[in-house]
Amino acid sequence: MIAELINPYYLQVASFMLINIILGISVYITLSTGQLSLANAGFMGIGAYTSALLTIHFELPIVVGIIAGALVAAICGILIGIPTLRLQGVYLAIVTLGFGEVIRVVFVNWETLTNGSVGISGIPHIGREILSTLQGFGFNPSMLGLQNNQFIFLSIFTLLLLVTIFIIWFFRRQHSSRVGRAFAAIKLDEKAAESMGINITYYKVLAFAQGALVAGFAGAMYAHILAYISPADFAYHRAVEILIFVVFGGSEVIWGPVFGAFFLTLMPEVLRFISEYRYMIYGLIIIIMMAVRPQGLIDVNMLNWFKRKRVKGGHKHGAGNQKGM
Repeated sequence: MIAELINPYYLQVASFMLINIILGISVYITLSTGQLSLANAGFMGIGAYTSALLTIHFELPIVVGIIAGALVAAICGILIGIPTLRLQGVYLAIVTLGFGEVIRVVFVNWETLTNGSVGISGIPHIGREILSTLQGFGFNPSMLGLQNNQFIFLSIFTLLLLVTIFIIWFFRRQHSSRVGRAFAAIKLDEKAAESMGINITYYKVLAFAQGALVAGFAGAMYAHILAYISPADFAYHRAVEILIFVVFGGSEVIWGPVFGAFFLTLMPEVLRFISEYRYMIYGLIIIIMMAVRPQGLIDVNMLNWFKRKRVKGGHKHGAGNQKGM
């Protein structure tokens, strides 16, 4: 019964959806301080290549490779964040987009290390590693009525789901903390925040580093799920795609990029006949959203409206129970 419900293709699509959600959150983090960064595709590539090279050439465990990839991306985020502190708006977007393109060109031209535009294949697959580790303890997917490939994709999806839930939980908590309030103050008025004693440099670089860390982690997971990466995976179109998740879903609350990534990853799969026109549709979405709803579909007002509706529904349900008594 379980085996019939679990389709490896659907699980793979769901896994890529979760990776896109993580990438959307990485842009949301930097936008929390009012910084529009388009370097996340570059950070994603840094995480992917770092983890892939470490696990292939040094035979490090995948977990170590993924952590190293995320940390190297975070360090690069700090290095790009400090020089761009004085830049805002479109100027910052252009510089960070240029950084992402520089990273891609390095991947293409450093053939002795990255194998150039051909890419890197034979990257250890995280699902197969999980299966082989569990088989060492006597486990077999047939115990659950599953085939090996079904268990591999299910384990990847489960791992990504747990990580995504943790990332959403962490940044929701951070939003309510002193760091989140500092981010919000900087976004509203940088000079006013500085006059109140908020360390602008520290918090803006922190946002860059956190965004780069999350994007680097997503890239490392991407590499170990596909087992193949190339510079084309982290080109300009990827940066635009990540940005669209936030523009469409909304950048005010974390649920905006989560919904944006979910919907825009699912749409080309459900409507296969329009998948080749995806980037044209993305451009159209940007134009419409900027004209009609620049804050995105989900914002603070919408969440407050849902909360009020839920509270009213709860009161009505409670009153109905009292009348029945």
